[in-house]
Amino acid sequence: MSEATPNPILPGRIWRFGDNVDTDAMAPGTQMKSGIEQIARHCLAVLRPEFPQGVRRGDIIVAGENFGVGSSREQAPQALRYLGVAAVLAPSFAGLFYRNAINLGLPVLVCRDTSTLADGAAATLDLEKAAVMLEDGRRVDCEPIPDFLLEMLRAGGLVAHLKGRLAAGQRTA
Repeated sequence: MSEATPNPILPGRIWRFGDNVDTDAMAPGTQMKSGIEQIARHCLAVLRPEFPQGVRRGDIIVAGENFGVGSSREQAPQALRYLGVAAVLAPSFAGLFYRNAINLGLPVLVCRDTSTLADGAAATLDLEKAAVMLEDGRRVDCEPIPDFLLEMLRAGGLVAHLKGRLAAGQRTA
């Protein structure tokens, strides 16, 4: 698989995970000397062995509290993005994971109530509206992403965003 650039609206299905999903589950320490392709082959496999092979571009991770706890390894959100994950929705995120994800172009949305988002359900993420639409017509709203972070996500992450601004002759401060 290759890295996916976030789009405002992406169809996919939901992968549910619990509370306190650790960055070591996303980017196992045993794989850290390998490239991102190898790391991604093991992403979340300790929690759901079928995930690395079964996840598809546009799929959405719905998790519990404190997603991304653990070390600040940026390979964790990078592996999710490499696999094509459209976004991660959770009631809360570890701070370093949240910012690493945004910097790498992986949308992370704070979503207080995900109880209606069932594992395997077909869903569409509308990043601009910070909402997930289920195929039965129900909508689950998340906290809106600030405009400046949306701009960064649209560009594909912090580095791509800054390169674009520099190429356009815009100030970066």
